[in-house]
This record gives sequence, C-alpha cells and structure tokens, in this order.
Amino acid sequence: MSKNSSSFKAKFEAVFASGAIIISFLIAYLLFTNLMGDPVNFEGGNPKGHPLPGNYMGMLYKGGPIVPVLMTCILVLLIFVVERFITLKKAQGKGSLDAFVANIQTLTAKDKIEEAIKACDAQKGSLANVTKAGLERYRDLENDKTLEKDQKITSMKQALEEASALELPMLSKNMVILSTLASISVLIGLIGTVLGMIRAFSALAQAGAPDALALSAGISEALINTAFGISGSTFAIVFFNFFSSKIDGYTFKIDEAGFSLTQTFAASIRK
Repeated sequence: MSKNSSSFKAKFEAVFASGAIIISFLIAYLLFTNLMGDPVNFEGGNPKGHPLPGNYMGMLYKGGPIVPVLMTCILVLLIFVVERFITLKKAQGKGSLDAFVANIQTLTAKDKIEEAIKACDAQKGSLANVTKAGLERYRDLENDKTLEKDQKITSMKQALEEASALELPMLSKNMVILSTLASISVLIGLIGTVLGMIRAFSALAQAGAPDALALSAGISEALINTAFGISGSTFAIVFFNFFSSKIDGYTFKIDEAGFSLTQTFAASIRK
C-alpha cells in the first residue's frame, strides 16, 4: 500500500468516526423532538403535560434533554457494531481458518510454495495476507546462498512480524469506541438520573402541596435515563467482549501459522 493511499485511508476513517457521531446526534435529536415530542403523545396535546396512558414515545420524551444524548450513544454503538462485523468478516476471508492453516502446513511440508501462495490469494483474509508475506520471503530465502541459516530464520520471522503489524491494527480498529461507550453510557444515564431527582425534590420543596406534575416528571426523567444508560452500556460491553474474543482467535491463528511456517522453513534449509 502506498503512502498516499495509507494517508487517505487514515483520513477517511477519522472522518467516518466523526461523521457517525454527528449524524447519530442529528438523528437522535430529530427523533426526540419530532417523534417522541409529538403533541399527539400527550394528554391535551401538550408535551409539557402527562403522556397518554401506555404511550411509550411520550414516556421517553419525559426523560428530558439527556435522552437524545443517550440515543446518540446507542446509534453510534449500532454503527460501529455493523462496522466491526463487516471488517472482521473481511479479515476472516473465505472458508475455515483451521482448514486453511492445515492446508498451508501440508503444502509447505511438501515444498509446494507456489501452490501455498495461490491458496493465500484465494483465501483473502488477514491470516492469508500474513502467511503470504512469509511464504514470499520463504521462496526468496530458500535458494539464497549469501545468508547463514540463523540469518535466514531471523529474516523469515521479521517478514511475518512486519505483515502482522500491518494486519492486527485493522482488527482492533474502533474497539476503543465500543469500550468508551460501555463506560460513558451508564455515566450519562446517571447524570440524567441526578437531574431528574433534583427536579423531583424541587417539586417536593415547593411551598404548600407538592407539584404532582413536576414530581412525576422528575421521577420519569430519573428512571428513563437510568434505563437508557444501563441498556447502552450493557450492549456495548457484550459486543466489545464478543469482538475481542474474535480478534484473539484471529491473532492466535496468525501466530500459529507463522510459527509453523518458520519451523518448516528452519527444517528445510541446510546449515
């Protein structure tokens, strides 16, 4: 990959992440004001009053201004969950990774390097990319008479490490966004909860009889934001752990294939 294409890709990924957050907030705000805040969801057509019985849109609207922020977190989570699924599916390539590794081991043991390279081209995954880089160095070093055995093995390991260094960051890309959402969703929800409880206690502190409408609005705001925050954090944690386990599996396969290829190469060369 050229320097210009790498720079373009980095800029595109930065714009994608920022754009996803901005677009998610705009969608969340429009849903909050136009859908949830629609007067038809409230008694007497007044969004400042009680929501109609059983009307969940109106109930969510009573959660207050923190709700669109929490909705933004959930929408961003959905976007990057989809992005991770697509990226990791592409990284997996075609077919079973176990079968691919076994096939490469068989071909290299029979010194069929060109066939192994063709198998990597057909697999088209991160593991195949790393393995292909090792196989190409394998082919170059096999007949090299200028290097000692230890130097050849070191060169093989270096080729595999360099290829892995290019592939592994792509696998873990944007995982930090999922971990951040897992942390901040519940915290933002707690902010909404605190604001709702402040409103509720302010209603109780009014002179004379407490304002029942303000009291119920404050309690609704507190509970809705708590539910939203916990839900967003829970889903973010689940998907973060799921993708982390997938990435660990790919990393293990890459290490396994690299070790096997290095061992086969070391056994094939003469001192």
